[in-house]
Amino acid sequence: MKIAIGADHAGFELKNHLVERLRAVGHEVEDLGTDSGASVDYPEFGRAVGERVASGDVDRGVVVCGSGLGIGIAAGKVAGVRCAMVSELYGARMARAHNDANVVALGARIVGQGVAEEIVDVFLATSFEGGRHARRVGKIEPT
Repeated sequence: MKIAIGADHAGFELKNHLVERLRAVGHEVEDLGTDSGASVDYPEFGRAVGERVASGDVDRGVVVCGSGLGIGIAAGKVAGVRCAMVSELYGARMARAHNDANVVALGARIVGQGVAEEIVDVFLATSFEGGRHARRVGKIEPT
């Protein structure tokens, strides 16, 4: 799977960990930054990941900031992106199965590396169920 990933300074270390892990298990990863722990503005990185997902150049996206909230909102502003802020496994599964989320947002100050790995694994492995959920997802697309 081809995955775009981006983070602000608060998510920098977790992003780097996830990049290494995703590549180690065979995914193609586009690391869109940030490249250090120096203070940056999260909307730039959320938008960059969202644009790569919306264009179809990558299959899914992962964004990380301190809470996962700001960068997730920024990614979700891109038309065609359905970004879910997730901090546990059930949410990761439902974001895909029922909401067809294509970007997951993580809070580096909320989840540790192990939980983040599991969330991303579940998010990437879960398929959209379609059916009644497709009708509902269609109602949240921009008009």
